[in-house]
Amino acid sequence: MENATTLVVRVIDWSETSAVVTLFTREAGLVRAIAKGARRPKGPFESALDVLSLCRVVFLRKSSGALDLLTEAKLLRRFRPSRDLSRLYAGYYVAELLVRLTHDYDPHPELFDVADATLAALGEAQPALPAALHMLYFEVSLLRLLGYLPQFEACVECGEVQVVRDGRVAFGLLAGGVLCTACRPGKRQVVSLTVPAWQTLRLWAQPDLGQLSIPERKVGNELRAVVSHYLQNLLGSKPRLQEYQSGF
Repeated sequence: MENATTLVVRVIDWSETSAVVTLFTREAGLVRAIAKGARRPKGPFESALDVLSLCRVVFLRKSSGALDLLTEAKLLRRFRPSRDLSRLYAGYYVAELLVRLTHDYDPHPELFDVADATLAALGEAQPALPAALHMLYFEVSLLRLLGYLPQFEACVECGEVQVVRDGRVAFGLLAGGVLCTACRPGKRQVVSLTVPAWQTLRLWAQPDLGQLSIPERKVGNELRAVVSHYLQNLLGSKPRLQEYQSGF
């Protein structure tokens, strides 16, 4: 038996009484398990397995190819973003990215903490910051913690640090980072970033960022576009919930 703190990221009905759940655990990474009796009104899990809930669970790891067996789940926090659909969709988007970009039994405790904090912020009764800001920071943090973060400090091709030209910075979606003037020609899928947007991405890429601040609306919408396109290229397709992510 293994104990873990988990975010419930997917629940699929398996039978009249049971469900298959996908859990993003702090201790073990993604865990896919069958929860027998989970659909009973007074089942053993006491409605703890709602999508995006934070739980403490006990599971039995099975042999390769078989679903694990979930035996206990204690609810720690339910995800309830009042009546704001943008925050609900943002929470579902967090779950989608965790499922698509992480692997079974590959733990990322720091990413778990960022995801947990993001969902907690999205579920606040009186939010201090917009959902779009939390989501953009989560996406950049996820890329950094999983090793997919683009190069923002210097040209990804030659290492040249002078990447600003005429108030803009070339960013190669396929190249995986910013490009200097010499390396820009011939590259496909290159977008042009304003300096404020580039500086914001550089700041958010740091692991020791302090307090989040709200960028200007134009900059925020620019960030939304470039991060969305970068993730689409990384995944090979557009995430299903991405189109519901709000701008500033």
